[in-house]
Amino acid sequence: MTDSARDILQHVFGYDAFRGPQEAIVRTLINGGDALVLMPTGGGKSLCYQIPALVRPGTAVVISPLIALMQDQVAALIQSGVRAAYLSSTLGLQESQAIESQLLDGRLDLLYVAPERLVTSRMLDKLSRVQIALFAIDEAHCVSHWGHDFRSDYLGLSILKQQFPQVPRIALTATADPRTRADIAQRLGLEEAETFISSFDRPNIFYRIVPKQKSLDQLEAFIRREHSGDAGIVYCLSRNKVEKTAASLNERGIRALPYHAGLAPAVREENQTRFLREEGVIMVATIAFGMGINKPNVRFVAHLDLPKSIEAYYQETGRAGRDGLAANAWMAYGLADVIKLKSMLDQSDADESFKREEKRKVDTMLALCETTSCRRQLLLGHFGERMAEPCGHCDNCVEPVPGWEATEPARLALSAVYRTGSRYGVEYLVDVLRGEASERVKANGHDTLAVFGMGRDIADKDWRSVFRQLLARGLLQTDPEGFGALLLDESCRPLLRGETTLMLRREQAKTVTPRKTGGKPALDIAAEDRVLWEALRARRRQLAQEQGVPPYVIFHDSTLLAIMTARPRSLHEMRHVGGIGDSKLERYGDAFLEVVNEYA
Repeated sequence: MTDSARDILQHVFGYDAFRGPQEAIVRTLINGGDALVLMPTGGGKSLCYQIPALVRPGTAVVISPLIALMQDQVAALIQSGVRAAYLSSTLGLQESQAIESQLLDGRLDLLYVAPERLVTSRMLDKLSRVQIALFAIDEAHCVSHWGHDFRSDYLGLSILKQQFPQVPRIALTATADPRTRADIAQRLGLEEAETFISSFDRPNIFYRIVPKQKSLDQLEAFIRREHSGDAGIVYCLSRNKVEKTAASLNERGIRALPYHAGLAPAVREENQTRFLREEGVIMVATIAFGMGINKPNVRFVAHLDLPKSIEAYYQETGRAGRDGLAANAWMAYGLADVIKLKSMLDQSDADESFKREEKRKVDTMLALCETTSCRRQLLLGHFGERMAEPCGHCDNCVEPVPGWEATEPARLALSAVYRTGSRYGVEYLVDVLRGEASERVKANGHDTLAVFGMGRDIADKDWRSVFRQLLARGLLQTDPEGFGALLLDESCRPLLRGETTLMLRREQAKTVTPRKTGGKPALDIAAEDRVLWEALRARRRQLAQEQGVPPYVIFHDSTLLAIMTARPRSLHEMRHVGGIGDSKLERYGDAFLEVVNEYA
């Protein structure tokens, strides 16, 4: 490792030491090698190419899929004294021409561009006329059909190896199972690249998953109990649900904004800007939001619908706690989510092999919800990482789920599916089992079935849990043409014949909060420090507003906490606070020292 890389780490970015595989990745790129990097959100991926970009001669070109991500990264780099810019459709002609002139004159350290712009003949011609330090392909899973966020624009990036064979390339992602990794390497021509795989564990995130009851009431209780005044993201599957959820939260006195592709671009941009620059805003969104968001102090991510895959769930929950401080991943799910996702797949124009793979992913996601064991162990195992012991920092670890001998109820449920002709959904089947003689049940003659009323001693919610778990175990399937109807799977025969028994999880109200585990979901500021903490935040907010940038671009919460703890009394002492490089020390050192001295 060159001394220059360590100097840049310390003096530009304000850190004393590399983390995990960062040093090895930086060395590989500085020496001209290629790298494929899998590192969790918040693990420091950006430094892996930003430092080599400043060591190697020329301009580093960063391919990024979203404008918001480019704007964020460039704003942060400029604050650190780095010559950075981005080219996007949001810029006017004169602005774009000025940045292109900087590129051609060698006055840029890093240039961010979208994949669709990079592969144009005009852009490639410009790049061929300058010295390029390296190419960094961010969110590299977008190149894979098996990735959760495929973008066809990424397929053209294979041209980089052909046209710039001597320029080192680095592809980075936070989310890729083994199949997706192989696809990334093959499509980008990185088969010979050195691969660096960090632990996928995000130990600062507490995972909690609950069955849906009244999901908006559940969400409100969660926010009020653990995240009052915190920034967060709430994901919903449909645009309509996004708008209804945001409106409901506002009616309940919780500040929330909607975000989905159906909103006018100006509204989307305004809401995103408010989320980034204001404190304590909650964004309610479809998955169209978030991939390009670099906001480090998102204290929770909540899902009101089941994500499409574990990869999507990991990527979305990873937007919480990017600063390494305590955060929450909370989800409410129901059987209707599974049926809706599979129905959407059945109605799509995708080929059958793709549909089968996507349905398998939904089933795997459902299995994570229904597991009685450590959620983190199952989550990491999906990415090929083994955790020897339960994590102690998820709901199942802190409050173990009791099991119950459910062989007979399960057989009744399967019999109800069979005897009603495999044409009905869960709610109807529960009515039959509970002996609810509705007009529809009587019209179909199902009030005369042997199973009618045989499950009246089991509550509705418990029957729904039985059906969910039978689906999760593959004993039931959804009918691709039956609008939510359930079908028996061949694997249920031994259970129906009485050749095997079945234990299921017993649903119960989850009372656990991360506070009981010692991992607090909100920042744990002691009462005697609260005044100084709020004063530091106010100064940060003032400086950010003056420059028109998000507050975290000035300093992360973790840096403010370090200032509050260290109480530096001089610029020399402040130089040793993590996250404060030379440029930020010069820009903001006196302003924050003034606050510390006032409250010392």
